[in-house]
Amino acid sequence: MSTPPSAVGRPGTRDIALMTVAVAAISTSAPLIAATAAPALAIAFWRNAFGTLAIAPFAFAHRGEMAQLDRREWRLMAASGALLAAHFATWVPSLTYTSVASSTALVATQPVWAALIARASGQDVPPRAWLGMAVAFVGVLVLTGIDLTLSTRAVVGDLLALAGAVFAAAYVTVGSRVRQTVTTTTYTFVCYGVCSLLLLAGCAAGRVQLSGFDRTTWLQLLALTAGAQLLGHSLINVALQTSSPTVVSLAILFEMPGAALIAALWLGQRPPWGIVPAALLLLAGVAIVVSSARRTPREVVEAPPG
Repeated sequence: MSTPPSAVGRPGTRDIALMTVAVAAISTSAPLIAATAAPALAIAFWRNAFGTLAIAPFAFAHRGEMAQLDRREWRLMAASGALLAAHFATWVPSLTYTSVASSTALVATQPVWAALIARASGQDVPPRAWLGMAVAFVGVLVLTGIDLTLSTRAVVGDLLALAGAVFAAAYVTVGSRVRQTVTTTTYTFVCYGVCSLLLLAGCAAGRVQLSGFDRTTWLQLLALTAGAQLLGHSLINVALQTSSPTVVSLAILFEMPGAALIAALWLGQRPPWGIVPAALLLLAGVAIVVSSARRTPREVVEAPPG
C-alpha cells in the first residue's frame, strides 16, 4: 500500500524568503485599512482592481500562454478569484457584527481548514502537524484575547469570520494547484480580475461608495495595492508553486504581530502586551508543523517568472 502524499512539506530557503517578504508586505494591510477613509468592501475592490491593472501589461506579454490554457486551468483560476472575493465579502463584514478579537481569532483558523481540505483530498497530515497548528492558534489567542460575547449579532459575525477562514484556505489550496502549470503573472491577473468583478457586483448591490474620496485616500489605496496586494499576495502565490497551502497559511498568521507592530510605530497605537509571546508561539507552532514532514519537494512543472 503506497503512502499518501504529505500535506505538510518543508519549504525551501527560497520560499521562506518569499513568505517573509510577503508577510511583511501583508502586515501593512490592516494599518492602512484602518487609516483609509473608505468603506471596507470598496477598499477590497480597489486593491484588486488596481492590482489587475498593474499586472495587465505583463499579462499581455503572456497572452500566448493564455491562449494555450485548457478549460480546467481557466475554471481553477476563476474559482480561485471567486474564493478570494468570498473571503473579502465574509470576513470584512464580520468586523461590524462581532469584535475584532473574535473575528481575527476565527479567521486565523485558516491553516486548520487548509489541512482538513488536504486530508479530504487524500493527503497525509501528521499528528505532530495538528499539534503545531494548535500551538500557533494559542499564539493568536494570546495576541487577540479571548472574546466570549454571546449575542445573535456576535454569532452572525463569528460565523462570517469562520466562513472567511474557510474561503481563504480554499483560495490558497486552489491556487497551489493552478500554480503547478500556470505562471504567477497569468494566474494573478485572472484571479484578481475575477475577484474585482465579483466585489464590484457586491458593492453595486450594497450601494457601497466607490468614488468621491480625497487625494490622501486614493494614495492610501495605491499604497495598499503596491504593498499588501502586489508584493504580499503575489509573492504568496509564487511560493504556492513549491510549498504546501497548510504551511503557507501558517506563515500568513505572522501578519497579526506584524500589523500590531506597524500600527504602534505608524499610527501610535499601543501594541498589545502579548505581541512577543504570541510571535514566539507562532514560531514554535510553525517549527513543529514543518518538522513533522520529511523533505519531499513538490513537482515543479515550470519555473516561476523572474
